[in-house]
Amino acid sequence: MRVLQVILALSLLIIIHEAGHFTFAKIFGIRVEKFFLFFDAGGFKLFSTRSQWFRRLFPRSASWETEYGIGWLPLGGYCKISGMIDESMDTAQMALPPKDYEFRTKPAWKRLLVMSGGVLYNFIFAFLAFIAILAIYGDVYIPNEGKQIYASPLACELGFRSGDHIIAFDDYTPEDFSMLQADLARRDVRRTRVLRGNDTIDIYMDQSRLGEILNSPGMFDLAVPFVIDSIPAPSQNSAVLRRGDRVVAVDSIEVIWLQDARPLLRSHSGGTASLSILRGGDSLRVDVAVDSLGLIGVYTVPPEIEMRRYNLAQAVPAGCSLAISTVGGYIRDLKLVFTPRTEAYKSVGSFISIGMVFPKSWNTYSFLNILALLSIMLGVMNLLPVPALDGGHIVFCIYEMITRRKPSDRFMTVAQLVGMALLFALMILAFGNDIGRLMR
Repeated sequence: MRVLQVILALSLLIIIHEAGHFTFAKIFGIRVEKFFLFFDAGGFKLFSTRSQWFRRLFPRSASWETEYGIGWLPLGGYCKISGMIDESMDTAQMALPPKDYEFRTKPAWKRLLVMSGGVLYNFIFAFLAFIAILAIYGDVYIPNEGKQIYASPLACELGFRSGDHIIAFDDYTPEDFSMLQADLARRDVRRTRVLRGNDTIDIYMDQSRLGEILNSPGMFDLAVPFVIDSIPAPSQNSAVLRRGDRVVAVDSIEVIWLQDARPLLRSHSGGTASLSILRGGDSLRVDVAVDSLGLIGVYTVPPEIEMRRYNLAQAVPAGCSLAISTVGGYIRDLKLVFTPRTEAYKSVGSFISIGMVFPKSWNTYSFLNILALLSIMLGVMNLLPVPALDGGHIVFCIYEMITRRKPSDRFMTVAQLVGMALLFALMILAFGNDIGRLMR
């Protein structure tokens, strides 16, 4: 299911992106020779509208100037725009005299819009997706207000303690508990203010540890009191435990949070454990059965969940705001990736990492959320000023508009080759990181 979701998501986003280039090219009368999902390297195609069987079924397709198809190499897709140096590296066409319908004969501002079309469509899709998500499902998150953290070993080394409430990162007040670690890394935080008991404490961050923060998921877990909310009927402990009981010790070892109790209970897997509990104003000691997974068959009190509902009129500005903040967050992520001291490059992943983000079973809400995020990632990545990416072509167009000097075809060919080499290096890094994570 994860593989199918990755294929579906990337296929949709590639089509949306290339449709942006296609649309503007057609508006300006530029011929698009190919529109392909995936690459037809070596001329091998899984599907083509130029194939004999397709033309027999649809005779009118013989007059189409654009060949639509699916390649065999699932590393993206492309529009082959006539008279443009792109990943097809068709230098033979560039050696011929320019024609009116070619990309290279159009004014720089038209070429700029053609090259910006893919990114524009990616952002428009993300905005529409977020608006739809908020209008249909609303916004669900765990508010940070009043919540306490359960600190990982790394968090403890940095000065945090389980039970701390994070008030602010420098001058920023976090609202979403699940984003605390991301906010700490993205915002280059120098000082964190926490509430510890009744005291307000400032923790000064060691910037040299930023790489560890980025590559150590689960730094801040939600501290959950071990208070029993319900006991399902099949539980072996329904006779000795009650709703509202608070576990304060396991085998006389104090536990403040549910996370403290888990390793202690696992040590009694398949046996019994002695619990000290508070029931109303009484302190009791009871023996409970522990199953083979180290569980005692109860549900604890769930954390407070914030739910915001939107009608369509409210969802439009809220969705746009969410999309803009997501773009800003991803740009900050890229800044970290290109800062070697952060070691954020170790977190760069390929299709394998993307696949692990999707749930194991189909969930429309999750799929739409991930699709919107990936659309923003694709748009931002393509804006990087690297030849072979849209951003590189955009830079060349802007340079021409400012200087009135057009880069030569030879320069564009060399730049395209350099850009493709950089992209292949990035792909190797991403696959290498994923393989390393799988091996570990």
